[in-house]
Amino acid sequence: MKLVRYGEKGAEKPGLIDKSGQLRDLSAHLKDLTGEAYSPESLQKLAALDPASLPAVSGKPRFGAPVTGISKFVAIGLNYSDHAKETGAAIPTEPIIFMKANTSLSGPNDAVEKPRGSTKLDWEVEIAAIIGTRAKYVSEADALNYVAGYCVCNDVSERAFQIERLGQWTKGKSHDTFGPVGPWLATKDEIKDVQNLSMWLDVNGQRRQTGSTKTMIFSMAKCVSYVSQFMTLLPGDIITTGTPPGVGLGMKPPTFLNVGDVVTLGIEGLGEQRQEIVAA
Repeated sequence: MKLVRYGEKGAEKPGLIDKSGQLRDLSAHLKDLTGEAYSPESLQKLAALDPASLPAVSGKPRFGAPVTGISKFVAIGLNYSDHAKETGAAIPTEPIIFMKANTSLSGPNDAVEKPRGSTKLDWEVEIAAIIGTRAKYVSEADALNYVAGYCVCNDVSERAFQIERLGQWTKGKSHDTFGPVGPWLATKDEIKDVQNLSMWLDVNGQRRQTGSTKTMIFSMAKCVSYVSQFMTLLPGDIITTGTPPGVGLGMKPPTFLNVGDVVTLGIEGLGEQRQEIVAA
């Protein structure tokens, strides 16, 4: 299934995209796509529905992030060796964990704000997992059984805040709108091999990133298992897992986003995003 939340910000409704690409409403079956909606039991009930029996939604409504009410937004840094090299960082020997504020979560096509004082606003196409089952100390072999599905994420970053200011990366990763996720959550049965998906990102129509999840240093299963050793993951929690090379910080000379720029990105099977940069 491809599950979505659609409608105006703060008033989104649950829906799904059927095999023909038609958006259909799920409001009669659940109130919203919270974490509990992604439990195995809930997904099983939704999968049993006949999409043709659900009301078709006309037009092209806004999509919100495909989950709401999350307890945490976790990220893995420097998870592609070429990306680590382009930023001058050492290749990590174990996953690097940082947090994005829950308030950074936004819709896939919502505008991205350039924060006040920002000088180095950057882009990162990533694949994210959304947790479906409470996970604590899970093994790598079993980790994907705790995942409900996968989404596109743009891990928007303000590099001056992230690297040049004191403290942790979180302050450069957490401004409002710095976590566009969606357009949909694809349940695991939609994705044949999560470690073999092509991914791309353009800025103003020019290709910046081209990559594949097959070049991740730490697999999706490793990332989920590793994070669960340090914190309990709850249904709805997001883990975004790093970006391939081609970020602005790694360009020669480094190149960053300005108000009016447009970022488009996508991952095979997971849809596409589009964001215009606006002033905060």
